[in-house]
Amino acid sequence: MLSVNQLTVSYGQVPVFNDLTVIFNSGKITGIIGPNGAGKSTLIKAILGLVKPHSGNVSYQNQPLKKIQKNIAYVEQRKDLDLTFPINVFDLVLTGTYGKLGLFKSPDKQAIKACHKAIEQVDLTEFAERQIGNLSGGQLQRAFVARAIVQGAEVIVLDEPFVGIDLQSETAIMAIMKQWKVENKTIIVVHHDLNKVSSYFDDLVIMNHGLIDYGPTQQVYNAHNIEQAFSADLSSVLFNQKEGKLS
Repeated sequence: MLSVNQLTVSYGQVPVFNDLTVIFNSGKITGIIGPNGAGKSTLIKAILGLVKPHSGNVSYQNQPLKKIQKNIAYVEQRKDLDLTFPINVFDLVLTGTYGKLGLFKSPDKQAIKACHKAIEQVDLTEFAERQIGNLSGGQLQRAFVARAIVQGAEVIVLDEPFVGIDLQSETAIMAIMKQWKVENKTIIVVHHDLNKVSSYFDDLVIMNHGLIDYGPTQQVYNAHNIEQAFSADLSSVLFNQKEGKLS
């Protein structure tokens, strides 16, 4: 399991969250939800070591996370990517093998074969030579998921992977995450579509500048927690709909 222990992160003098403690279990797909600006992306960037916390720590299997950085895969938001970078789909996926290469070594035939297999798995074989800026949103996300596949990481973090993509790509990415779950990996997903929370996630972290609640989705995804994180109006709409009532 991956443990976040009393983590405090601030930007300048402005705290994003204080003393946040949460556990992400292996063999589970865990969603992180909350309103815009709630600290969701900041949390995963702190987990990844991209943001330095003011206090607290993150560990995996009781080891400091920095010791297992090569065992973490990260699928960024599209808006954070330089889509003009001159790299095609195959070369992007191939970068997933670099963390396990020795100094001055190049990917071998086995690594190249694994890349082709991962590209096929996400149904991008015909786009393997296409520059990433010329992909649709769904194709780009599938390419980054293919990179995570060849990386073979134990922890996979995806930041808003379903924003601006087609249903086919969303379905394909969910299928791969379910396979990772079977392989007992730790899957962490920042997510925005509350209507799909119950069907997508085993566990859930609910945030709004701090932790509202976390645990099994069926327990913590409820009207009270959504009201605390978002609003009473949204909570009423979501949960009255579930009960077949008019809001």
